[in-house]
Amino acid sequence: MHRDVYGEALAEYFEKEELTAPLLLHSTYGDIEEMPVEVFFRDAEDFPELEFIALSLCDGKVLDVGAGVGAHALYLQERNFDVTALEISQSACNIMHQRGVQKILQEDFFSLSNQQFDSLLFLMNGIGLAGTVEGFRKLLAHSKSLLSEKGQLLFDSSDISYLYDEYRIKRPDYYFGEIGYQYEFKSIKGEPFKWLYLDQETLIKVAHEEGWVVQILFEDENDQFLARMEPRK
Repeated sequence: MHRDVYGEALAEYFEKEELTAPLLLHSTYGDIEEMPVEVFFRDAEDFPELEFIALSLCDGKVLDVGAGVGAHALYLQERNFDVTALEISQSACNIMHQRGVQKILQEDFFSLSNQQFDSLLFLMNGIGLAGTVEGFRKLLAHSKSLLSEKGQLLFDSSDISYLYDEYRIKRPDYYFGEIGYQYEFKSIKGEPFKWLYLDQETLIKVAHEEGWVVQILFEDENDQFLARMEPRK
């Protein structure tokens, strides 16, 4: 059983407001980055414009997927939304509980069933949990089973093709936005996982094939964009 090192780092930061060791993120493009844990704990004044737009478009019952320590769930809750925070990390769920998030589900998105929501929110590239383009197709199919009649998906993603130029690495045989990661904290590595970054062209192509309508609502200068999707009626 792999340790939830991401959760352990969050717990230490929550308790001490600092880390005794950095949370590192190893990637398949050969980089090791230091993960700024405080970003998960930010307040509304630190949300980028893209997230504000997404939050303002939330409607009805909201599922905040990959809720982390509840930054977005708390923001919506304070505005009287019926919001459920979905998070797989037990440690992150404990922190959300202590921070006052009212509805928390500790579960994997793909195993969630028998519930209906009007808005599925995947912020901070939360859609990445699909892992691969194939996984994204599965995520869309599964989302249909969780959405009400007027349901929508809201998420951000980014075109990371620039990484291949920046790191001078060869593009892989598979889709270039499928990246492998592994967290490390205090010399202990967590379980490796895949994360998906979609460029707009690929997103729109796949979404249309799977029967969804896509709107790109916002783009920033870092090739990051906000998408709103709903199943084609």
